[in-house]
Amino acid sequence: MRLPSPVRIREVGPRDGFQMEKAFIPTDLKARVIDLLSEAGLRSIEVTSFVSPKVIPQMADAAEVLGRITRRPGTICKALVPNLKGAERALDAKADVLELVIVASESYNRRNVGMSVDQSIEGCAQIAKAAGERSIPLEVVIGTSFGCPIEGPVPEAQVERIARAVAAFGISRLSLADSIGAGNPAQVARLVTRIKNVLPTMPLSLHLHNTRGLGLANALAGFQAGVDTFDAGLGGLGGCPIFPGATGNVPTEDMVNLFEEMGVSTGVNLDKVREASRLIQQFL
Repeated sequence: MRLPSPVRIREVGPRDGFQMEKAFIPTDLKARVIDLLSEAGLRSIEVTSFVSPKVIPQMADAAEVLGRITRRPGTICKALVPNLKGAERALDAKADVLELVIVASESYNRRNVGMSVDQSIEGCAQIAKAAGERSIPLEVVIGTSFGCPIEGPVPEAQVERIARAVAAFGISRLSLADSIGAGNPAQVARLVTRIKNVLPTMPLSLHLHNTRGLGLANALAGFQAGVDTFDAGLGGLGGCPIFPGATGNVPTEDMVNLFEEMGVSTGVNLDKVREASRLIQQFL
Protein backbone atom coordinates (compact mmCIF):
# COMPACT_ATOMS: atom_id res chain seq x y z
CA MET A 1 0.00 0.00 0.00
CA ARG A 2 1.28 3.46 -0.95
CA LEU A 3 1.91 5.50 2.23
CA PRO A 4 3.14 8.99 1.37
CA SER A 5 3.47 11.45 4.19
CA PRO A 6 1.94 13.81 4.90
CA VAL A 7 -1.58 14.27 3.57
CA ARG A 8 -3.48 17.53 3.88
CA ILE A 9 -6.95 17.72 5.41
CA ARG A 10 -8.86 20.80 4.32
CA GLU A 11 -11.57 21.91 6.74
CA VAL A 12 -14.87 22.91 5.08
CA GLY A 13 -17.26 22.86 8.04
CA PRO A 14 -17.47 26.63 8.63
CA ARG A 15 -18.85 27.05 5.12
CA ASP A 16 -20.27 23.79 3.82
CA GLY A 17 -21.49 22.75 7.25
CA PHE A 18 -22.69 26.01 8.75
CA GLN A 19 -24.67 27.02 5.64
CA MET A 20 -27.09 24.14 6.25
CA GLU A 21 -28.06 25.37 9.74
CA LYS A 22 -31.30 27.36 10.00
CA ALA A 23 -30.47 29.04 13.33
CA PHE A 24 -28.06 31.91 12.70
CA ILE A 25 -24.70 31.13 14.24
CA PRO A 26 -23.29 34.27 15.92
CA THR A 27 -20.31 35.75 14.11
CA ASP A 28 -18.13 35.61 17.22
CA LEU A 29 -18.88 31.89 17.60
CA LYS A 30 -18.02 31.23 13.97
CA ALA A 31 -14.73 33.06 14.44
CA ARG A 32 -13.93 31.16 17.64
CA VAL A 33 -14.57 27.79 15.98
CA ILE A 34 -12.41 28.73 13.01
CA ASP A 35 -9.62 29.87 15.33
CA LEU A 36 -9.74 26.53 17.16
CA LEU A 37 -9.52 24.68 13.85
CA SER A 38 -6.53 26.79 12.88
CA GLU A 39 -4.93 26.07 16.25
CA ALA A 40 -5.53 22.37 15.56
CA GLY A 41 -3.11 22.55 12.66
CA LEU A 42 -5.60 22.60 9.79
CA ARG A 43 -3.75 24.65 7.21
CA SER A 44 -6.62 25.20 4.77
CA ILE A 45 -10.02 26.29 6.09
CA GLU A 46 -13.09 27.16 4.04
CA VAL A 47 -14.27 29.93 6.33
CA THR A 48 -17.33 31.35 4.56
CA SER A 49 -19.01 32.07 1.22
CA PHE A 50 -19.92 35.33 -0.48
CA VAL A 51 -23.35 34.34 -1.73
CA SER A 52 -26.54 36.39 -1.60
CA PRO A 53 -27.83 36.66 1.99
CA LYS A 54 -31.31 36.20 0.54
CA VAL A 55 -30.31 32.74 -0.66
CA ILE A 56 -28.19 31.67 2.32
CA PRO A 57 -28.82 33.97 5.32
CA GLN A 58 -26.24 32.06 7.37
CA MET A 59 -23.47 33.59 5.24
CA ALA A 60 -24.65 37.20 5.56
CA ASP A 61 -21.68 37.98 7.83
CA ALA A 62 -19.02 36.65 5.44
CA ALA A 63 -16.87 39.78 5.47
CA GLU A 64 -17.19 40.13 9.25
CA VAL A 65 -16.06 36.53 9.77
CA LEU A 66 -12.94 37.08 7.68
CA GLY A 67 -12.28 40.26 9.62
CA ARG A 68 -12.57 38.65 13.07
CA ILE A 69 -10.66 35.41 12.71
CA THR A 70 -7.02 35.21 13.73
CA ARG A 71 -4.84 34.99 10.64
CA ARG A 72 -2.09 32.54 11.52
CA PRO A 73 0.99 32.23 9.31
CA GLY A 74 0.68 29.16 7.13
CA THR A 75 -3.11 28.90 7.46
CA ILE A 76 -5.08 29.53 4.26
CA CYS A 77 -8.52 31.10 4.73
CA LYS A 78 -10.67 30.30 1.70
CA ALA A 79 -13.97 31.82 0.60
CA LEU A 80 -16.44 30.23 -1.78
CA VAL A 81 -17.81 32.55 -4.46
CA PRO A 82 -20.71 31.92 -6.87
CA ASN A 83 -19.94 34.63 -9.45
CA LEU A 84 -17.79 37.67 -10.22
CA LYS A 85 -19.70 39.92 -7.82
CA GLY A 86 -19.13 37.47 -4.96
CA ALA A 87 -15.48 37.15 -5.96
CA GLU A 88 -14.98 40.92 -5.79
CA ARG A 89 -16.53 41.01 -2.31
CA ALA A 90 -14.29 38.16 -1.16
CA LEU A 91 -11.20 39.86 -2.56
CA ASP A 92 -12.10 43.09 -0.78
CA ALA A 93 -12.51 41.10 2.47
CA LYS A 94 -8.96 39.72 2.08
CA ALA A 95 -9.71 36.05 1.45
CA ASP A 96 -6.46 34.14 0.88
CA VAL A 97 -7.95 31.88 -1.79
CA LEU A 98 -11.17 31.95 -3.81
CA GLU A 99 -13.14 28.79 -4.51
CA LEU A 100 -15.72 28.34 -7.27
CA VAL A 101 -18.11 25.41 -7.67
CA ILE A 102 -19.17 24.31 -11.13
CA VAL A 103 -21.63 21.43 -10.99
CA ALA A 104 -21.11 18.80 -13.67
CA SER A 105 -24.84 18.09 -13.84
CA GLU A 106 -26.59 20.64 -16.05
CA SER A 107 -29.83 20.50 -14.05
CA TYR A 108 -28.14 20.83 -10.68
CA ASN A 109 -25.90 23.68 -11.84
CA ARG A 110 -28.90 25.64 -13.09
CA ARG A 111 -30.69 25.10 -9.80
CA ASN A 112 -27.58 25.93 -7.80
CA VAL A 113 -26.46 29.17 -9.50
CA GLY A 114 -29.04 29.83 -12.22
CA MET A 115 -26.58 29.24 -15.04
CA SER A 116 -25.74 26.55 -17.55
CA VAL A 117 -22.47 24.67 -17.11
CA ASP A 118 -20.96 26.55 -20.06
CA GLN A 119 -22.03 29.88 -18.55
CA SER A 120 -20.34 28.88 -15.30
CA ILE A 121 -17.17 28.06 -17.20
CA GLU A 122 -17.30 31.51 -18.81
CA GLY A 123 -17.81 33.02 -15.36
CA CYS A 124 -14.80 31.11 -14.11
CA ALA A 125 -12.62 32.86 -16.68
CA GLN A 126 -13.80 36.25 -15.37
CA ILE A 127 -13.21 35.28 -11.74
CA ALA A 128 -9.76 33.89 -12.55
CA LYS A 129 -8.86 37.18 -14.22
CA ALA A 130 -10.07 39.25 -11.24
CA ALA A 131 -8.25 37.01 -8.76
CA GLY A 132 -5.09 37.00 -10.85
CA GLU A 133 -5.01 40.80 -10.91
CA ARG A 134 -4.68 40.69 -7.11
CA SER A 135 -2.40 37.64 -7.09
CA ILE A 136 -5.02 35.54 -5.27
CA PRO A 137 -5.31 31.84 -6.21
CA LEU A 138 -8.56 30.39 -7.53
CA GLU A 139 -9.56 26.79 -6.90
CA VAL A 140 -12.40 25.07 -8.76
CA VAL A 141 -14.64 22.35 -7.38
CA ILE A 142 -16.51 20.15 -9.85
CA GLY A 143 -19.72 19.27 -8.04
CA THR A 144 -21.68 16.02 -8.55
CA SER A 145 -18.60 14.43 -10.10
CA PHE A 146 -19.83 11.02 -8.92
CA GLY A 147 -23.60 11.34 -9.27
CA CYS A 148 -26.49 13.82 -9.29
CA PRO A 149 -29.79 13.69 -7.34
CA ILE A 150 -31.63 15.01 -10.40
CA GLU A 151 -29.96 13.39 -13.39
CA GLY A 152 -28.44 10.30 -11.81
CA PRO A 153 -25.06 9.10 -13.14
CA VAL A 154 -22.75 11.86 -14.42
CA PRO A 155 -20.57 10.97 -17.45
CA GLU A 156 -16.86 11.01 -16.69
CA ALA A 157 -16.37 12.77 -20.02
CA GLN A 158 -18.40 15.73 -18.72
CA VAL A 159 -16.20 16.01 -15.63
CA GLU A 160 -13.10 15.83 -17.81
CA ARG A 161 -14.48 18.51 -20.16
CA ILE A 162 -14.99 20.94 -17.29
CA ALA A 163 -11.61 20.09 -15.78
CA ARG A 164 -9.79 20.78 -19.03
CA ALA A 165 -11.67 24.05 -19.57
CA VAL A 166 -11.01 25.56 -16.14
CA ALA A 167 -7.40 24.35 -16.06
CA ALA A 168 -6.76 26.65 -19.02
CA PHE A 169 -7.61 29.66 -16.82
CA GLY A 170 -4.61 29.10 -14.57
CA ILE A 171 -6.46 27.82 -11.51
CA SER A 172 -4.34 26.64 -8.60
CA ARG A 173 -6.22 23.45 -7.70
CA LEU A 174 -9.05 21.21 -8.91
CA SER A 175 -11.36 19.34 -6.55
CA LEU A 176 -13.67 16.47 -7.48
CA ALA A 177 -16.78 16.60 -5.28
CA ASP A 178 -19.14 13.80 -4.36
CA SER A 179 -21.82 16.34 -3.50
CA ILE A 180 -24.48 13.84 -2.43
CA GLY A 181 -22.37 10.90 -1.33
CA ALA A 182 -23.24 8.74 -4.32
CA GLY A 183 -19.77 7.54 -5.25
CA ASN A 184 -18.07 4.23 -4.58
CA PRO A 185 -14.36 3.36 -4.26
CA ALA A 186 -13.97 1.86 -7.73
CA GLN A 187 -15.64 4.90 -9.29
CA VAL A 188 -13.47 7.30 -7.30
CA ALA A 189 -10.25 5.53 -8.27
CA ARG A 190 -11.30 5.44 -11.94
CA LEU A 191 -12.19 9.15 -12.20
CA VAL A 192 -9.16 10.31 -10.22
CA THR A 193 -6.90 8.29 -12.50
CA ARG A 194 -8.58 9.72 -15.59
CA ILE A 195 -8.22 13.34 -14.47
CA LYS A 196 -4.62 12.84 -13.34
CA ASN A 197 -3.79 11.35 -16.74
CA VAL A 198 -5.19 14.33 -18.68
CA LEU A 199 -3.98 17.00 -16.23
CA PRO A 200 -0.86 15.48 -14.67
CA THR A 201 0.47 18.72 -13.16
CA MET A 202 -2.82 19.95 -11.68
CA PRO A 203 -3.06 19.63 -7.86
CA LEU A 204 -6.10 17.44 -7.19
CA SER A 205 -8.35 17.13 -4.14
CA LEU A 206 -11.40 15.12 -3.14
CA HIS A 207 -14.52 16.51 -1.46
CA LEU A 208 -16.50 13.57 -0.11
CA HIS A 209 -19.88 13.21 1.59
CA ASN A 210 -20.94 10.29 3.71
CA THR A 211 -24.59 9.69 2.77
CA ARG A 212 -24.12 5.98 2.07
CA GLY A 213 -21.38 5.41 4.62
CA LEU A 214 -18.65 5.19 1.98
CA GLY A 215 -16.88 8.47 2.65
CA LEU A 216 -13.76 7.01 4.25
CA ALA A 217 -13.63 4.10 1.80
CA ASN A 218 -13.76 6.61 -1.05
CA ALA A 219 -11.00 8.66 0.59
CA LEU A 220 -8.81 5.58 0.81
CA ALA A 221 -9.50 4.77 -2.85
CA GLY A 222 -8.54 8.31 -3.85
CA PHE A 223 -5.43 8.13 -1.71
CA GLN A 224 -4.36 4.91 -3.41
CA ALA A 225 -4.95 6.59 -6.78
CA GLY A 226 -2.57 9.42 -5.86
CA VAL A 227 -4.67 12.10 -4.12
CA ASP A 228 -3.06 13.59 -1.02
CA THR A 229 -5.57 16.35 -0.15
CA PHE A 230 -9.04 15.74 1.24
CA ASP A 231 -11.92 17.94 2.41
CA ALA A 232 -13.66 17.17 5.69
CA GLY A 233 -16.06 18.92 8.05
CA LEU A 234 -15.88 19.07 11.85
CA GLY A 235 -18.45 16.79 13.41
CA GLY A 236 -19.68 15.67 9.97
CA LEU A 237 -21.68 18.89 9.48
CA GLY A 238 -23.18 19.59 6.08
CA GLY A 239 -25.57 18.09 3.58
CA CYS A 240 -27.10 18.96 0.23
CA PRO A 241 -29.72 21.74 -0.09
CA ILE A 242 -31.66 20.00 -2.86
CA PHE A 243 -31.25 16.38 -1.78
CA PRO A 244 -33.26 15.76 1.42
CA GLY A 245 -31.65 13.11 3.57
CA ALA A 246 -28.13 13.58 2.26
CA THR A 247 -25.76 13.57 5.19
CA GLY A 248 -22.78 15.82 5.70
CA ASN A 249 -19.11 15.78 4.93
CA VAL A 250 -16.82 13.06 6.17
CA PRO A 251 -16.09 14.15 9.77
CA THR A 252 -12.72 15.80 10.15
CA GLU A 253 -12.15 13.68 13.23
CA ASP A 254 -12.67 10.46 11.23
CA MET A 255 -10.56 11.58 8.28
CA VAL A 256 -7.65 12.51 10.52
CA ASN A 257 -7.98 9.27 12.47
CA LEU A 258 -8.00 7.18 9.28
CA PHE A 259 -4.67 8.49 8.07
CA GLU A 260 -2.95 8.79 11.44
CA GLU A 261 -3.87 5.17 12.27
CA MET A 262 -2.25 4.16 8.98
CA GLY A 263 0.92 6.00 9.90
CA VAL A 264 0.29 8.86 7.46
CA SER A 265 0.84 12.24 9.09
CA THR A 266 -1.87 14.92 8.89
CA GLY A 267 -0.36 17.43 11.31
CA VAL A 268 -3.77 17.85 12.95
CA ASN A 269 -4.41 17.88 16.69
CA LEU A 270 -7.58 15.83 17.21
CA ASP A 271 -8.23 17.22 20.68
CA LYS A 272 -8.46 20.75 19.28
CA VAL A 273 -10.80 19.60 16.52
CA ARG A 274 -13.02 17.92 19.11
CA GLU A 275 -13.02 21.11 21.16
CA ALA A 276 -14.26 23.05 18.13
CA SER A 277 -16.91 20.39 17.43
CA ARG A 278 -18.17 20.48 21.00
CA LEU A 279 -18.35 24.26 20.93
CA ILE A 280 -20.59 24.38 17.87
CA GLN A 281 -22.56 21.34 19.07
CA GLN A 282 -23.49 23.18 22.25
CA PHE A 283 -25.03 25.98 20.18
CA LEU A 284 -26.78 23.77 17.66
